[in-house]
Amino acid sequence: MGRMAAAGLIVTLGLLATAAHGQQASFSPPVTTAVAERSELHETVHLDGVIEAVQQSTVSAQTSGTVQSLPYDVDDSVAAGDLIVQLEDSEQRSRLRQAQAGLEEAEAALADASQRFERIEAVHERGLVSRQEFDQARNNLAAARARVERAGAAVSEAQEQLSYTRVQAPYGGILTERHVEVGESVSPGQPLLSGLSLEQLRVVVDLPQKYAELARTERQAQVTLADGRVLKTGEMTFYPYANPQTHTFRLRMRLSEPNGSLFPGMLVKVSVPVASREALWVPASSLIQRSELRAVFVLNEQDQPRLRQVRTGVRDNGRLEILAGLGEGERVVTNPSELVGSERLNLSEDTVEESNP
Repeated sequence: MGRMAAAGLIVTLGLLATAAHGQQASFSPPVTTAVAERSELHETVHLDGVIEAVQQSTVSAQTSGTVQSLPYDVDDSVAAGDLIVQLEDSEQRSRLRQAQAGLEEAEAALADASQRFERIEAVHERGLVSRQEFDQARNNLAAARARVERAGAAVSEAQEQLSYTRVQAPYGGILTERHVEVGESVSPGQPLLSGLSLEQLRVVVDLPQKYAELARTERQAQVTLADGRVLKTGEMTFYPYANPQTHTFRLRMRLSEPNGSLFPGMLVKVSVPVASREALWVPASSLIQRSELRAVFVLNEQDQPRLRQVRTGVRDNGRLEILAGLGEGERVVTNPSELVGSERLNLSEDTVEESNP
């Protein structure tokens, strides 16, 4: 069948040659050749990945109060430290004033205890007061110092509670969701706003279990946009467990995108090497294909082209894998169309070689 199919291809080439003969007389164009070579083929699996933000979080209330203002809305950009929620703070300010008053009182008591201790210490050295009175004065001084520390801690806590009424953006980014409205009462732990940062992005993809081990060993992947642009990736992280429903392992890669054209939620193609083997390659331009027949022109020792049927595999960067019909080191014509109508091609029965693809 291979010889009959190849002969059919010769007939087709002959018809093309006849049609071209009226336009080009006896002309022998230059023929370019290449040697069939073996090299390693890295087989890859192509998966759909999703871009997500590294920093994405929900800000929650840390104190109770009523929402007084929301300076930003959903889809607004904010900078790190911007005020995004203001709570009514009269209660927190009142507690702060009470704590400050308690601190002042404790400091006054400490000053009094310190002066009393100094007087008793002076006369105790002359033996005019008992040891008991001296110990009591010293203990009173220590207790006064402790009360000052406790009062200072109360002031710090009250100041912190007051600061919680001003909710600031933890990082620059975009607000994605608002969970409260102005006038709504909130309590500690209640979600207020959600947002994400566009400065640091990553790709997540679910890798089938049968490819996980090799991918984890090779640690190579290529991320491509729909327009063919290849994205630069950084550190790769493999989740140490599989999804019990899909039996896939999640792979995560950091992205470097200086142009700011990527956004969370975008789909990308992730190519992950999953196998490696030796393959025989020829330039893809050397292939002649008519219907189900695939063949190449092989130059013999006399540099005469002979048509040979081959069985092909995958294409890779302008190369074509030959599975059968050709040997390593054989020369193939890389511009077979130039042979049509040329003097060099003798379109005869002898032009067809037997092959066993």
